[in-house]
Amino acid sequence: VAFVVCRSLEGLKTFSYLEELILDNNLLGNDLLLPRLPHLHTLTLNKNQISFQRNTCKILLDHLAEVVPSLQYLSLLGNIACPNELVCKEKDEDDYQRYRYFVLHKLTNLKFLDTRKVTRREREEALVRGAFMKVVKPK
Repeated sequence: VAFVVCRSLEGLKTFSYLEELILDNNLLGNDLLLPRLPHLHTLTLNKNQISFQRNTCKILLDHLAEVVPSLQYLSLLGNIACPNELVCKEKDEDDYQRYRYFVLHKLTNLKFLDTRKVTRREREEALVRGAFMKVVKPK
């Protein structure tokens, strides 16, 4: 397990066999770029600055799918991209579920997202409708 307070993630490329990486509380945004880490199975990005602005989160999730192909556990709690009714009164459980479908559509190998196990039903729904599940509500 690596604990990093980071400004740059460039040094991670020397840890190609890294399996778990905790990058919580680092002010990281959607422009996060990781080196290829083929053995990484656990990544936590809690309490950073990842959001669903425009297509930037899609780009980040596509990047993660490419550089961390073994990823099974991802946590994005405390980011704007992860809607949480306890933190923001405008968000509800439906918003969170749409977020899960969208992430699972992009990262098909995940077994856990945030604190919850990925169910068979969620995986099936993500395959069918996940691409259309960006969390946006009309005002």
